[in-house]
Amino acid sequence: PWTPQTHAMINSEFISEFSKPFWLLNTARGKSVVTRDLVKAIEEGRILGAGLDVLEYEKSSFESLFSDEMPDELRALLAMDQVILSPHIAGWTVESKQKLAETIVEKIIGFTNRMAKLEKKKI
Repeated sequence: PWTPQTHAMINSEFISEFSKPFWLLNTARGKSVVTRDLVKAIEEGRILGAGLDVLEYEKSSFESLFSDEMPDELRALLAMDQVILSPHIAGWTVESKQKLAETIVEKIIGFTNRMAKLEKKKI
């Protein structure tokens, strides 16, 4: 999860602690990775490549991530052959979709039950 301790924890200092180049996969929290430092490390060969399901500047909707300007760091990542980005879907499984559907149904039933009780009180 995102916490003050995990914020920007994957930065140039963290990356420099590795003696060999490595692959970075982030399916946790975008704000854990300093994108500028990631781009620089890939360009320098200290990181071999990255798989990112989350981004540092991610908003609630991936589609409306940047209405006006895209950060230069993201533009650089998109141009790199050794980087793959996905729209925050790493946690989507058959089971998670089933649980989501069940939760939505429970919320709808709860809402309609509350509305029915309110209507009965009016009568």
